[in-house]
Amino acid sequence: MDDKQLAEELRLTIGQLIRSVRTADTMPPGEAAILGYLDRGGPLTTADVAQQRGVSHQSAAKAVKELLAQGLVRGEAHPSDGRKLLLHLTSTGSERLAEERQRRADWIGTAINRALGPDERRTLEAALPLLSRLASHLADK
Repeated sequence: MDDKQLAEELRLTIGQLIRSVRTADTMPPGEAAILGYLDRGGPLTTADVAQQRGVSHQSAAKAVKELLAQGLVRGEAHPSDGRKLLLHLTSTGSERLAEERQRRADWIGTAINRALGPDERRTLEAALPLLSRLASHLADK
């Protein structure tokens, strides 16, 4: 398999894996992504969220509005620009995010145990650092 074929097979396979895992989600992907950004990076503005997600400000604002209404995030005035809202993850939001992450991990773990033998699981485990390095390289571009 040449590099282009390998890249295309990897793209297709990861895409299929992501779509399959999302079937276990109980909240919209955009909302879960925002909770994840706040969990990993701390407080953000709606503009920051839109930029990180690669979506319009309006799209991010709609998801933020839902999260605020559910009490999963809270907003406060930005310290250097009172026109902006600084979003914080609430304890309820943190718990909900942990539940979503656990649900996904359980879904994948069950599939691994049902579909892969011991040698295949070790091969998958050995591939994780490579996939992580590839993801980091792509994120730097």
